Amino acid sequence: MTDRELDSEVRQELATLPRSLAEVVGRHMVMAGRLLEEDPEKAYEHAAYARRRASRVAAVREAAGVAAYNVGKWQEALSDLRTARRMTGRNAFLAIMADAERGLGRPERALELTRSPEAEKLDVEDRIELRIVASGARRDMGETEAALVELQVPELKERRARPWVARLFYAYADVLQELGREDDAREYFARASAVDQEGVTDADERLAEIEGVELVAVDDGLVWADAEDAADFAEPEDEEAAEAPESPEADRRPEERPRESVEGKSEEKSEEE
Repeated sequence: MTDRELDSEVRQELATLPRSLAEVVGRHMVMAGRLLEEDPEKAYEHAAYARRRASRVAAVREAAGVAAYNVGKWQEALSDLRTARRMTGRNAFLAIMADAERGLGRPERALELTRSPEAEKLDVEDRIELRIVASGARRDMGETEAALVELQVPELKERRARPWVARLFYAYADVLQELGREDDAREYFARASAVDQEGVTDADERLAEIEGVELVAVDDGLVWADAEDAADFAEPEDEEAAEAPESPEADRRPEERPRESVEGKSEEKSEEE
């Protein structure tokens, strides 16, 4: 693992540091990026180390801000991303900043960010992420109809399979369902499922729930089956396994299981829209 895995622009920023320090900071940034989804807490540790050693490098502050956001450290994320924004003038992290404001219980401030002049200059993916955050902020404020309006953008007609398209359709379907518009929600969960090639949503599961069917794993894929027929797809149990007493762990809810077996979540983290 070397800092050569970093983007060339990031390496240029690190080049302002003494060479040995740049290499150390670069390696920690590489690890932060690798672990961001797999182990957010470890990613945060690497990013925080890089920040302590090179706090005047904008790319380091951006990485630290994103890592802090991923573990629910909202104020820290805002501080780092605001600093990086002042250093560079870049607005690519506006959606994360707005969502961090939501995490701090300030949906009005989140909406201010989504309505800022800079938001209009973002590329389509980042603009859609801002709309999703704005919709979530409206829901935080109890304005569900307004939350739907926030998502009524031309991109709802998009047909390309892109992660941001799947997230837009999913967010729209979620609000529709909250409003009791089940048929419309079904349509948009189906659209989200159709374009979600990278699995960024659980649209399949939400659609199956509406349809009253179960998703059953068969070979390397999933099939829909009526709940009564789901057992037909199950693999036959080994005779000894069938007779073995069931572990008491099987009936325990996640909060009753050993701490290390539960995926960690920040106490501050609100549900992502």
